[in-house]
Amino acid sequence: MAARYDAIVVGGGHNGLVAAAYLARSGARTLVLEARGKTGGAATTEAPWPDAPQYRVTRLSYVMSLMPPTIINDLDLARHGYKIFPMGPYYQAFPEGGSIKLYADDAQRNHDEVARWSAKDAEAMPRWDAWLAGLAEVLGPLLLTVPPKIGSHSPRDLSETLRLAWRHRGLDVRTIADVTRLMTMSIADLLDDWFESPQVKGALAVNGVIGTWAGPYEPGTAYVMAHHSMGDVGDGHLGNWGFQEGGMGAVADAIAGAARGFGVEIRTGAPVARVLTRAGRATGVVLESGEEIGAGVVVSSLHPRTAFLDHVGAENLPGDFVTDIEHWKTRSGVVKINLALAELPDFTADPGTDLQEHHTGSVEMAPTMEYSERAFLDAREGRPAQRPFSDGVIPTAFDKTLAPEGHHIMSLFTQWVPADWNLEPHRAELEAYADRMIDCYTELAPNLKSAILHRDIVGPYDLEHDYGLIGGNIFHGELSLEQLFHMRPAPGFADYRTPITGLYYASSATHAGGGVCGIPGMQAAKAAIADKKAGRRRRSRRS
Repeated sequence: MAARYDAIVVGGGHNGLVAAAYLARSGARTLVLEARGKTGGAATTEAPWPDAPQYRVTRLSYVMSLMPPTIINDLDLARHGYKIFPMGPYYQAFPEGGSIKLYADDAQRNHDEVARWSAKDAEAMPRWDAWLAGLAEVLGPLLLTVPPKIGSHSPRDLSETLRLAWRHRGLDVRTIADVTRLMTMSIADLLDDWFESPQVKGALAVNGVIGTWAGPYEPGTAYVMAHHSMGDVGDGHLGNWGFQEGGMGAVADAIAGAARGFGVEIRTGAPVARVLTRAGRATGVVLESGEEIGAGVVVSSLHPRTAFLDHVGAENLPGDFVTDIEHWKTRSGVVKINLALAELPDFTADPGTDLQEHHTGSVEMAPTMEYSERAFLDAREGRPAQRPFSDGVIPTAFDKTLAPEGHHIMSLFTQWVPADWNLEPHRAELEAYADRMIDCYTELAPNLKSAILHRDIVGPYDLEHDYGLIGGNIFHGELSLEQLFHMRPAPGFADYRTPITGLYYASSATHAGGGVCGIPGMQAAKAAIADKKAGRRRRSRRS
């Protein structure tokens, strides 16, 4: 082999970069191999309009949440450019008139906003917030927990399962029941138990369907809501999200800067063809160019089908594991629409193109749960949504680096188109879909359509073929009940290890995956480091 490293990381997305940084921090000579011409994966800032390079967009992922302070501090990301502006409120204007704003950190203002639609719901909001906070105390730490091999009879695995149970020995019957409801209920049924106003429920249901092949009435969407509500960008507010200065690509750049500071070598334009194995052990990789590179540790941060079925090969893996990966659900229906605007949206409910608070958070198109459900049902029945759902943001409300003075970027994370649109580009249909999405917003902010200078439409086909997100799924696999915790990505292999000795797994298809959190990368690196130390101890005892 022409070169040899202690560790190779396949994929230069944020999780791969985090894994590389931790490996190099431990002393390993580490190489990152990225197929695209730049690092970042879905955390990318790009200039999609060649004739207007002064506009830059966070082309795929668009907000920060869930990255734990552990990673931010261990890698000293602030020194490398990590700078977050906490988002403003959730904002929804309604076709019938009026609007609602919901805040992550202001109970009194939430009460006042909700009271405009329902006095009963306003009284329920503090109890709802307290209930979510209580569940976050249980579920939040689990994001940093390595799932045990539940069902294994080995002493070590039994010990890990018992240790997890002991950590939660203080949970009472009511809390266990609440967690069970959260895991199994639809967000619609859960909100129906708490609130009466369609407007309030529509606003609160948004996080239950983000990036999910499911409408708000699908079981399991209550957990998706909780998953998105446990984040903290570092300002101490549960569920708060934020904008990275310079767009999401600057998050990846900060991690890459930290990795290089620890000695990591990063190669772009270096697609991997396969992982090399010998006698069930990873020995390196071969690139599509034919170059072979050796390493005692290989970490893959790619989608499970790519990482295992393409790069390792089914013939080198246990049959049950192959079946699990083949059955891994990775549908999407997501379309990202990025807009360059000459001015801010002027909402009839909150007039003005000057910067106001409602421009600083999430600008939603989800007026009711029924609206969002209809959009999903359209796609499930095989057609793009007639009136799409959207989670919109305007990062230039804070970040002046993305557009010329006085102009803005509006990023719309929209749903749904049919699940099989990852197979063909569907360009003309996507243009029509984007027209309808913009029309929905223009009904609420009449100046929006005329303010659009440029638009960029990224469909499931682009997400899969340009960014490696199979099916267009931003989580590398759906956050459904049968694909959570010890099932992610396969039973018995949720500890960031794989059936191949020396091959570790760091994609969002592992536990805690979803969102730009870096946890899978950190955990995979820690597993590799721990195994190396354990190997040294065994050799020392033998000698």
